[in-house]
Amino acid sequence: MARKRPRRQSASGIGWAGIGGILLILVAIACGGALAYFYFSMPKRPVLDAQSLCPVDGPHGINVVLVDTSDDLPEATRREVQVVLDDLIATLPSFYKLDIRVLDIAGARSRSLFSKCNPGDGAGLSEWTDNPRIARLRWIESFRKPAAEAVKNSMASAKAASSPLMAAIQDIAIDQFFSAANQNAKKTLIVISDMIEYTREYSQYPAAGDLSFQRYKQSPAYLKFRTDLHGAGVSIRYVTRQPKGQPLLNDLKHAEFWIQWMKDNGASSIEVKRLQGA
Repeated sequence: MARKRPRRQSASGIGWAGIGGILLILVAIACGGALAYFYFSMPKRPVLDAQSLCPVDGPHGINVVLVDTSDDLPEATRREVQVVLDDLIATLPSFYKLDIRVLDIAGARSRSLFSKCNPGDGAGLSEWTDNPRIARLRWIESFRKPAAEAVKNSMASAKAASSPLMAAIQDIAIDQFFSAANQNAKKTLIVISDMIEYTREYSQYPAAGDLSFQRYKQSPAYLKFRTDLHGAGVSIRYVTRQPKGQPLLNDLKHAEFWIQWMKDNGASSIEVKRLQGA
């Protein structure tokens, strides 16, 4: 009796099922690979210090603002300064430090009112790998609000007879530009002032002498306030003031003096912009 051959399964059935399974596996692998690539190719956020909000290996940039509080700012000037500093806070790149300072006239130094890094406002963060909403709240509460409060406080006048601008800038350079962690950071110094230096070592009031750099170099202030700005870019926001009992300074010669002083002390670039009001 002839033996029956076993029935073959439908070649088409096995083929379509197998192809479908293989396609599903390939799709899953492709999706997983795409997610992995997306995750690992995204720039990693640096680890931040809990107090300063700066990367633990140092800020990516440093912006220091020095506000001259030795006299009242004119109302128009005050409003313009408010806009300038509000814009600076809003546009400061992530992981850059903002240090808002005023003159410490009694100590012939500067005093910091606010010094933190921008931790990032959540813009551009992925919903897959981060939490943009929490980042935004942290930016507002830990950076935006306290920085704005410091700006407001920085414009309160100290009503002082002296104006140790050079000593304050030297203090900033040592405190913010000198350390190894800050060496590679992009550095910017913004000075909001009438720029009239007045100390025992050197004075720029007209009665004290001319505004030449040569006269300054012959004064005790030249060596005492020698400063290394470490290649910082400097922006002077010039406040027009007329000291009581003194004629107006020659603005052009005064600006030329400070441009030369900044270059002599290691600035990479200097700009002078006159603020509105007088």
